[in-house]
Amino acid sequence: MDSKKVLIVTYYWPPAGGPGVQRWLKFAEYLPEFGIEPIVYTPENPSYPMTDNSFLDKLPKGLKVIKTRIWEPYRLAEFFNPKSKEYKAGRFEKKEKQSILSRLSVYIRGNFFIPDARKFWVKPSVKFLSNYLKENQVDVLITTGPPHSMHLIGLELKNEYPNLKWVADFRDPWTQISYHSELKLTNHSKKKHKELERAVIKTADCVLATSFSDAENYSLIGADKTEVITNGYESNDFKIEKKIQNQKFRISYSGNLESARNPVEFWKALKDMTDQNHEFKNQLEINFYGILSAEVEESIAENGLSKYLKKFGYVNHQSAVEGIVNSELLLLTNFSDSKSKGIIPGKLFEYLAARNPVIAIGPADGDVSRILYQTSAGKYFEHSDKEGMKAYVLEVYDEFRFGHTETELKSIEQFSRIEITKKLAAVLNGR
Repeated sequence: MDSKKVLIVTYYWPPAGGPGVQRWLKFAEYLPEFGIEPIVYTPENPSYPMTDNSFLDKLPKGLKVIKTRIWEPYRLAEFFNPKSKEYKAGRFEKKEKQSILSRLSVYIRGNFFIPDARKFWVKPSVKFLSNYLKENQVDVLITTGPPHSMHLIGLELKNEYPNLKWVADFRDPWTQISYHSELKLTNHSKKKHKELERAVIKTADCVLATSFSDAENYSLIGADKTEVITNGYESNDFKIEKKIQNQKFRISYSGNLESARNPVEFWKALKDMTDQNHEFKNQLEINFYGILSAEVEESIAENGLSKYLKKFGYVNHQSAVEGIVNSELLLLTNFSDSKSKGIIPGKLFEYLAARNPVIAIGPADGDVSRILYQTSAGKYFEHSDKEGMKAYVLEVYDEFRFGHTETELKSIEQFSRIEITKKLAAVLNGR
């Protein structure tokens, strides 16, 4: 029997760096084990905010990848304003710190490029893929966003081929994501974003969400069917023996941290502990494996913690994995507003695989707290709960002092890439 063929439309693909590329890179690797052949469609000449050439070594052998050229106005924007690359990655400075050029870039991005600047790839892609579908067997079309213009490719192809099953994968929400309100949208633009979002969600045969709250929101918008397919971890990446350093209590963060997710009260909690606990003061180390915004670094400095800070900058994925494995406490922080409670950062699952305690900070009742409770991997706090954070850090520090170096976790295997792919395969097979 011929295997089922799925066509995956994705902007992020190796050598793109960051969590956005890992999700479908791993699905493409494991789907054949469940009788599904993936075919990837991606731009030939994209403009990525970061690259990680180590992902090129992880491309599945024999995977069919189709590429066509894309025109991106971001290349022009980056020439005139290098900071535009930060907005492309979803990072925004506080309004009072934005230059006139930065504010103009955000306004243009939100109002002239709807849903995003990759919109110019939609029509050429629809034309190319329409011809491809006439000549090649494809059982399921999958679009993954952001950028959400990928879903517009799916929308037009679904209208042209109504019998083609279409799955729209939302790695992040569209209008519900926190920084959407920072785009300086006109009322007309807000309406256009919502209309396109609703059309995608109502037309797709199935909408994939990476969190429980997001799935509920897509159902409210009008999704016919939703499935929660979280991100996960690659077991083989974590076959690393931890290097114990009894002289250092290492708190680590993996990934980029922008000002909107700055855990201000956490830094204050650490300041209190360094002021009150001489032993903790001498053993603390704060590690960042990723890009740290200037405002977060200012908060760290204001609390007298700069001497404990070690910035590694953007590192390849395996180096980041080694960093979180060789830590005593892992920091995860989300936006503070309630709209963000459905965000489950991909790093959470790698934190689970690292088997070190997690301190997570975000809005009330965040979906992250549900997974931490289920796995006994750590504790979750609202941004304002300085005393709660302090008590938990002290609890983990005491465990470290007494030589307890590994957390006993429950049921984390369900979040391995192979198990997550098994769940996806069931969705694609209609079960």
